[in-house]
Amino acid sequence: MHAVPYLTVPAPDMARPGGPTSLAMTLAAHPERWRSLVDYRTDTRWYRLLERTEQQEVWLLSWLPGQGTDLHDHGPASGAFAVAAGTLTERVFASKPGRPLVEVTRELAAGRCRAFGPRYVHQVTNTGTVPAVSVHVYTPALSVMNRYRVELGELRHVGVEQAGVEW
Repeated sequence: MHAVPYLTVPAPDMARPGGPTSLAMTLAAHPERWRSLVDYRTDTRWYRLLERTEQQEVWLLSWLPGQGTDLHDHGPASGAFAVAAGTLTERVFASKPGRPLVEVTRELAAGRCRAFGPRYVHQVTNTGTVPAVSVHVYTPALSVMNRYRVELGELRHVGVEQAGVEW
């Protein structure tokens, strides 16, 4: 376990036509493409892989009230997620050597999207009272997810999950 000495920055081309932001927003805005696929689980958020190519992968997630992720990043992948229904709360954490840890919390209602670059450390939770659905696009495809916790005012890396092995 070690302190994380970097500041996360979104990738510059995320909103280009056909890019992760554009794709996530387009899919989120067209529930007729995914509504029949959505399921809900009471024990954990539900997720389904919609597409995987050499360039990207697309996931559909549902979140009942109270469900959320641990603090994590997506390793070397960049991406975007768009809220298709309901509201999600995102907590983003960033650090830079010699500076205090910064935390930003945002409420993301249906129609909102967040783009991110590699090592973007965040936590996503449905803090609302109704189910939420989101569309996530990663480029390249997810290979690892790093887990973190905040300890003594620093971001601490606590583990790595390998794609296809642990999720």
